[in-house]
Amino acid sequence: MQNLYGINIWGDNNFIIKDGKININYKNRPSLIEIVKNIREKGHRGPILLRFPHLIKKQIDKLYFEFNRAIDEFEYNGEFNALFPLKVNQFPNFVNSLIDVSKEYNYGLEAGSKAELIIAMTHTPLGSPITVNGFKDREMISLCFIASYMGHNITITIEGLGELKTIIEVDSEFNHHIKPKIGIRVRLHSSGVGIWAKSGGYGSKFGLTSTEILEAYELLKESTLLDRLYMIHFHIGSQMNQIAPLKKALREVGNIYADLKKRGAKELNAINIGGGLAVEYSQHIDSKELNYSLKEFANDVVFLIKEIAKNKNIDEPDIFTESGRFIASSHAILIAPILELFSSEYHEKSLRFKDKNPPLIGELYALLKAINRSNAREYLHDALDHMESLLTLFDLGYIDLEDRSNTEILVNLIIKKAILLLKDEDTDELKILQDKIQEKYLINFSAFQSLPDFWGLGQNFPIMPIDRLDSKPTNSATLWDITCDSDGEITFNRDRPLYLHDIDITKDEYFIAFFLTGAYQEVLGMKHNLFTHPTEVIVNFNEDGNYRLDNLIEAENLIELLEDIEYSRNIIDKRLKYMIEESKLLNHSQKRDFLGKLYLYLSENSYLKTIFNYKLY
Repeated sequence: MQNLYGINIWGDNNFIIKDGKININYKNRPSLIEIVKNIREKGHRGPILLRFPHLIKKQIDKLYFEFNRAIDEFEYNGEFNALFPLKVNQFPNFVNSLIDVSKEYNYGLEAGSKAELIIAMTHTPLGSPITVNGFKDREMISLCFIASYMGHNITITIEGLGELKTIIEVDSEFNHHIKPKIGIRVRLHSSGVGIWAKSGGYGSKFGLTSTEILEAYELLKESTLLDRLYMIHFHIGSQMNQIAPLKKALREVGNIYADLKKRGAKELNAINIGGGLAVEYSQHIDSKELNYSLKEFANDVVFLIKEIAKNKNIDEPDIFTESGRFIASSHAILIAPILELFSSEYHEKSLRFKDKNPPLIGELYALLKAINRSNAREYLHDALDHMESLLTLFDLGYIDLEDRSNTEILVNLIIKKAILLLKDEDTDELKILQDKIQEKYLINFSAFQSLPDFWGLGQNFPIMPIDRLDSKPTNSATLWDITCDSDGEITFNRDRPLYLHDIDITKDEYFIAFFLTGAYQEVLGMKHNLFTHPTEVIVNFNEDGNYRLDNLIEAENLIELLEDIEYSRNIIDKRLKYMIEESKLLNHSQKRDFLGKLYLYLSENSYLKTIFNYKLY
């Protein structure tokens, strides 16, 4: 029986399991292990980030389909527009794919900084929308005006009255000719839920209060810019796992929109609901994060805005969304090999019995041999009592290290047998004991670099091996990254357990995949311990259904990484070369050999290399 690892919960039919491997459910359905093997045969080691542009397109297709369906179903008179917020993923291998697969839509980009604005200006097709959010200075606002002169359909979202005053000044500087559209971000009473809830509500960092909105309206009117007021914008938080807060916010912002419209903002014709459309990260049915579907989301947005427009007797506005996590998450998979098992899996062959052993050791061995279904709980409790007594004897100096080792091995084996015999009972006691016998898998990646939301926010990601799925995983697993930091650990959670296979890494490689990593993780990743980004590659599919590997970007080598944090390549090179050449411990031949090795090592990345022969299934 195949182990699904909750793929039916989070996978969205993007993957299938066949012959014990996880395959991409697209075109010729290649397996992940085949793709990884192909990349590694080219000499690339360490973690690998795979990008799948067809999954970006799938999400964009779904988003437009459901909103346009709802517009038709409710006979809504406005149009639907969508933008991708660049803060979610600014990397060129993603952005270029995003623009390429969204050509059939009027899909745009949202920028929150000057650098992101330059990306938007150079990548957004003319006519597709650009929105500019976040705090802005005069230079950034001037860039928006320049974008307008280029022909871009750009909207500046006002985050404060100071920004509006700067817009008025820059408009005068540009001689009141071509100018961007203007949006107002509203600081709503409504807020979201979860760890990103502070994006909304009165305590939010962004947006104008009701008083400031009225002042902004008067300023726009006085400066003859009221005809540029086009959009009302709000955002109540990323990863909205409940729909109710959005519905409340829509009613609030809809009434603000209607009020401004009736006051004379005739060109105001759009409501931007921001992002927040959630992704299902859970692998376990009892901990699902999402309580609504995309269809329900689109229906609620379209229906509620239509109702407000009808009640207020105004035209129905165009609807904009800036959902980034929903678009980007599924397209990227991080895959990394296991380097070592730090095992708590003890074996009888490891016992070191002496000619004369402490009586309690003998009793533990007898318990191990006699334990069965009927006595398992009793013998388990006896074993735990014996262990406490034996450890106390060790602390007092009455038994030696061999006795302590035998105690640990025997008790571990008894616990494992008891759990197996009592597995149908699923009691808290057994779950706690299972925590004690988990395996520690050392993985060749950095959680700080590749999963920052995990260690920073406690966000879970779907995790599973990419092969051996036709055999039952038996080891309760804790995952260790290779950083020198105890936070680089994904611990075994008895409420959301991860089980992996018992493997012999001296013979075979075993790969772990982290799914839904395409949103935020790359740009938020840090070079803790100076581990760089993983090697990344785009997996595209040809018309014949076969895949090809495009735009491979290798992980930075050591010298490039050091240059990134402002070390001088020349100084490092000269110092290392000087110290080897001046060493009195080396002869001429050794110096030449060491220099060659040194330059080879500097040309490689920080991730570790396996040193054994392996076989890929």
